[in-house]
Amino acid sequence: MKNKNTPRVFIAATRQNDGKTTTSLGLIAALQKKFPRIGYIKPVGQRFVEIEEQNIDEDTVLMDSVYHLNCPLVDMSPIAIEPDFTRKYLQAAKNDSLVRKIHDAFDRVSWEKDFVLCEGSGHAGVGAVFDLSNAQVAKHLGCKVIIVARGGIGKPIDEVALNQALFEKEGVEIIGVIINKVMPEKVDYIADFARRGLKRKGLDLLGVIPHQPILSSPTLESIRDELNAEVLNTPEKMNGIVDDVVVGAMSATNAIKFFKRGVLLITPGDREDILTAAAASEVQKMAGIVLTGGIKPTNGLLRALREMKIPVLLAQDDSYMVASKVHDLIVKTRPADAEKISLIRDIIAKNVNVKKIIESL
Repeated sequence: MKNKNTPRVFIAATRQNDGKTTTSLGLIAALQKKFPRIGYIKPVGQRFVEIEEQNIDEDTVLMDSVYHLNCPLVDMSPIAIEPDFTRKYLQAAKNDSLVRKIHDAFDRVSWEKDFVLCEGSGHAGVGAVFDLSNAQVAKHLGCKVIIVARGGIGKPIDEVALNQALFEKEGVEIIGVIINKVMPEKVDYIADFARRGLKRKGLDLLGVIPHQPILSSPTLESIRDELNAEVLNTPEKMNGIVDDVVVGAMSATNAIKFFKRGVLLITPGDREDILTAAAASEVQKMAGIVLTGGIKPTNGLLRALREMKIPVLLAQDDSYMVASKVHDLIVKTRPADAEKISLIRDIIAKNVNVKKIIESL
């Protein structure tokens, strides 16, 4: 790696889905006030999409779409962990070539940039099986680290201590900790005691981020992708937020009570009583409807559903499986989620001590 001078920081976490991407997304906006030209790299990615025959990490696509970072996507996402990656590595380890690939990508990403934000993938040890744990990658890139942990006092500090040991083993300095997803009414309380607990570990508390339900709520577009569902109509928008889920397994009379704003109705395609009630009532503010079992209603009702302004999806799985998949869906912010992205920028700017981060570098 030729570039040793450009300021950089590595965003790690105590677990997957603790808020690394949310933190990174907000921090780039906050840091741009000091560093106008920011580069981004996710050296090792595990969830990717194919773009121009290259596997590019989803978070990289998000950052580039939001901030137009003027870096080649392939350099911002140099290593994609495909299903057989680990097996191949263990058969014929080529660590030097992987490290060189990350170094070269960083040099290109940081070219003519004032700052580079590096995003990890999970806790400090993720990637150790192929000798590229987050702690090792941070060391290779000469980064100081910010750890993101999930709300609470005892558990996050215990988990931070576990990660701290691995970073320190690699000689990587931790700037501090951001605690995410804290109930708004507990922010001050958590901040007070977490600051004390972290201080005993020699660490600074950089911020406490209040939980925002909207950031954990899926959109209809993400549900359609997860279910591989067919869209039966032409809805006004597919990025509406799902606040609640109702499985239509009761009478139509009882079901109507649940037809509210933000509700996703899941019901078999042959429950025509419930679907007729949904189509007839003024429930256009419901989030959407998923017909299950691969069953389409009769033509007359299907026409009425197709005229609805909310998305009507057809899934092949049964209602239980659809409800389970929606419940277990890992919600990732997408480039089209303008409302979420705007909120993320605001909450990071308000709740994270960006000045202290800059001073620590």
